[in-house]
Amino acid sequence: MRATYSCDPAQTRGRLVAEEESAHRTCFQRDRDRIIHSSAFRRLKHKTQVFVEHEGDYFRTRLTHSIEVAQVARTMAGALGLNEELTEAIALAHDLGHTPFGHTGEDALDALMQPYGGFDHNAQAVKIVTALERHYADFDGLNLTWETLEGLAKHNGPVVGDLPHALSEYNARHDLELHTHASAEAQVAALSDDIAYNNHDLHDGLRAGLFTQDDICELPIVGAAFAQVDGLYPKLDPTRRMHEALRRVFGVMVSDVITTSRANIAHSGVKTAQDVRDLGSTTVLFSKDLWRDLKVIRKFLFARMYRAPSVVDMRTRVTSVVENLFPLFMQQPDLLPSEWRADVDRAEGKTELARIVADYISGMTDRFAQQEHDRLLG
Repeated sequence: MRATYSCDPAQTRGRLVAEEESAHRTCFQRDRDRIIHSSAFRRLKHKTQVFVEHEGDYFRTRLTHSIEVAQVARTMAGALGLNEELTEAIALAHDLGHTPFGHTGEDALDALMQPYGGFDHNAQAVKIVTALERHYADFDGLNLTWETLEGLAKHNGPVVGDLPHALSEYNARHDLELHTHASAEAQVAALSDDIAYNNHDLHDGLRAGLFTQDDICELPIVGAAFAQVDGLYPKLDPTRRMHEALRRVFGVMVSDVITTSRANIAHSGVKTAQDVRDLGSTTVLFSKDLWRDLKVIRKFLFARMYRAPSVVDMRTRVTSVVENLFPLFMQQPDLLPSEWRADVDRAEGKTELARIVADYISGMTDRFAQQEHDRLLG
């Protein structure tokens, strides 16, 4: 049974362009399905999570990460009485704006875009689903509901101060109330992202040989999970031991969020979805004790994985791809594909051209960016 503070599809604030709704799907189910069928979602298959796409078939990509986030998000939304379809839609779309080569590519593109307003992957996700997907006859983008767009824009909290251009441009047309918190569904999607990457980065780091099972047994939560597995299954082979332990770590994080958030919601007294937005604080949270432990795990991953010499070396190499392609397209916009030419012809000034180039580069997959770099620059 859905809670009164969940988002009710029957009470949606609707879409920017009015449409006749489906007889068989709620508006939030329809949002989810449009995201899954989008070109940007498919491209996540070949975009970096931590390891560049070609480094191994078993490492997570942005696509597999997004699917894992959506699975966690549905579980927690159901346990908290929230709308699972809205939560899933936000979870599936939360990384659509990422560049090739993960945060490394984003940092490089943001630096190049500083004279033109910068680059932000969350704002870019909104731009993709409101403008850059061009498949429908009646509108650009996917014409998602207000609630899904709100969740994409502010799942990490209110967006205040100087807004990224991509977000401010759309918000001027369709007010997403960026100064408030997002729905509880969006807050669940945000924490599901944290849970998924904390867990799978440990898994991928082990597979890459950046650290050992003995190393992570020193970590809070993780060490207790391995001890439990060793007590139940003595002499279990290392691969099964790893999977059994890390799925327990997953379970600890999910259970903690559900328990903590139920208590927060009860204490806050919220009755409606709007109450959640207007509360002035986040309702879906880790407990203080678990959050403290997760910071220890994150510190370990930064030192042993994200800053590992092999990872840093690859980041240096792929940064040059973005740094070389951007000025090339700025100087020779005729090199952009034919479907981008109309946008280039309408561009008024260097800033508008730079934003078109950034849209094009950020949409590239890892492999396509490398192929274009080799083709155009040798």
